[in-house]
Amino acid sequence: MARYKDEQCRICRREGQKLFLKGCRCYSDKCSVTRRNYAPGQHGQKRTKLSEYGTQLREKQKTRSFYGVGEKQFRKYFEMASNKKGITGTNLLQILESRLDNVVYRLGLGVSRPQARQMVTHGNIEVNGKKVDVASYLVKPGDVIAVREARRNNPVIKENIENGSKRPVPEWLDLDSKNLSAKVVRAVSREEIDLPVEEHLIIELYSK
Repeated sequence: MARYKDEQCRICRREGQKLFLKGCRCYSDKCSVTRRNYAPGQHGQKRTKLSEYGTQLREKQKTRSFYGVGEKQFRKYFEMASNKKGITGTNLLQILESRLDNVVYRLGLGVSRPQARQMVTHGNIEVNGKKVDVASYLVKPGDVIAVREARRNNPVIKENIENGSKRPVPEWLDLDSKNLSAKVVRAVSREEIDLPVEEHLIIELYSK
């Protein structure tokens, strides 16, 4: 899958809000959105009015950036959400939240989703006792996610857990910080997803 390799702070500036892609830096005065609250590039400070399509497109791009998902995979998730019972927009966000890299981030094992993705791809995480190194793996209620025993002395993981009180673990996940493991209690509800996403705009975009 194609991966954005340029400066991640440019993504936040393009969307005009913090996407928390750089972990602790996003909470400090060094955050680019705080210092330069305008779009990157030569014409970034020009004020432009978005069309209806432009507004829908920016909402989709922002959501993709939040979760670090490529266009092809994001459309696949939309199709999965459309085929499920219930509200398509809520289904889409539930699918994105159930990605393993996002769950690792929500548990506080990673300070950002990019770091959590790296932890998964480097083989630090197991699901139900088996190593899983695919960041897009979708967890389900009853699954047990844990740091592999051979990696539990990783200083980065320990530091992240110690500082994790700044970002509380959501109620749909039951964390055992002592054993570096957690259980997926249930599917996440829309009210528990704290990201500023207007999913109806994404549905309208893909429904055209």
